[in-house]
Amino acid sequence: MKIQFDEKRLLAGVTGKANGVTTSEYEQALPKALTALASFREKSEKGLYGFPHLPFQKDMIDAIQQYVDSVPFEYDTVCLVGIGGSALGAWALDCGIRGPHPVQGAVTPEHPRLVILDNIDPSFTAAALASMDARKTLALVIAKSGATAETVSTFLIVRDWLEQALGAEASNRIAAVTTEGKYTEGKNKGKYKSPLAELAANEGYKTFGVPENVGGRFSVLSPVGLLPAALIGIDIVALTRGAAEMTHRSWLPDLKENVALRAALWQWLIWKKKPIQVAFPYSNHLWGTAFWFRQLWAESLGKVRQDGGKTENVGQTPVAALGATDQHSQVQLYIEGPNDKVFTFWKVEEFGAPDTIPARTFGLESVDYLVDQTLTKLIDAEQRATAAALSMNGRPHCTVTLDRLDEEHLGAFLQMMEFQTAFIGEMLDIDAFNQPGVEQGKLFTYGLMGRPGFERYKQEIEDLELKWAAAE
Repeated sequence: MKIQFDEKRLLAGVTGKANGVTTSEYEQALPKALTALASFREKSEKGLYGFPHLPFQKDMIDAIQQYVDSVPFEYDTVCLVGIGGSALGAWALDCGIRGPHPVQGAVTPEHPRLVILDNIDPSFTAAALASMDARKTLALVIAKSGATAETVSTFLIVRDWLEQALGAEASNRIAAVTTEGKYTEGKNKGKYKSPLAELAANEGYKTFGVPENVGGRFSVLSPVGLLPAALIGIDIVALTRGAAEMTHRSWLPDLKENVALRAALWQWLIWKKKPIQVAFPYSNHLWGTAFWFRQLWAESLGKVRQDGGKTENVGQTPVAALGATDQHSQVQLYIEGPNDKVFTFWKVEEFGAPDTIPARTFGLESVDYLVDQTLTKLIDAEQRATAAALSMNGRPHCTVTLDRLDEEHLGAFLQMMEFQTAFIGEMLDIDAFNQPGVEQGKLFTYGLMGRPGFERYKQEIEDLELKWAAAE
């Protein structure tokens, strides 16, 4: 398994001092990277943050495999109900290994499709249900808290849809992934930590737990991502094997070996000059990963920080672009628009697919030069050409290269990105694992939907809306 990071075109000698990082800046920052490594490792070993330990949880991996092998009915669709980190990881794995829809193979029990209900648009939900056969569908409901309004409401619709078709048998077609267990002390003693866990226990659903020290956007290698992946035929042993190897590398103090820490240091240095990060995969299979990364980067690193008594808003806006597609939709802006972006290309060396352009000529110079060449050579040329154009215009960029895209490499790549994010959080002196900005909107939603105990939030938002109306 081989993943490389190339930072050369982030250097000031390539893009100019105003837009790049000098060698001396990098060397002076090395101690900060090592401090970040030591700090995060200490927190991880204390159990504060659990994602580094997920690839080594053999009992969890075995339990998922055993459940998949024991499913007593034939299914051709896995319907995942979740949102944010409870859905994007599964999409990244499905897209990364089996390819994006609609180019995946025909839907069969040997090749089940993954349908992800990650929004509450009524027409989207209705169309999804109409596209599935309840008799051949296995439903997964995924929510760490077990109370996410979007997930719970959609699941209740899916549950009713299954019951109308299957009656009491519907409960055997549902599995839940959430925080397990009950509180052992305090005012909630004896109560389930997750309402979804309580519902699953009452209804007899198979349940898998999310470790409490693993947040949603870091949960792709927990049952949140591994269970749907295994159910659609992805090799989760290989996924976690690649992630385990990357974990070992990510604890090394040698930045030549520790690709996650080296990438984090360079990204932290260029961050000071470029407030926008463009993830630019040159592979359709990595398109889902780009959206998974967008949440990881935005929720983890966009924070309010207290610095010397001053309140400071930090963060770098992540953007997803697809090569070579978005050379024809975004690159004009990237070359001649505001120079406020850093670009991270994601490349795959071996696509493993036949791609030779037929050796037939037409007497047209603008066509015939392509014959008997390959799409692999062309997409590589497109990426190199975009990179060159960016450099010539003082736009910094770096490249992550995967030898090939299989389970082992994808597992390692996802784990690398999570470590990189955690390390940058340490360098920024922020908590990369909370999301207080998200929680405010959840409280308002609960109030508006009439959840008991949240009435004051309904009043707050109604008062605010009256001010808006008066301002008009």
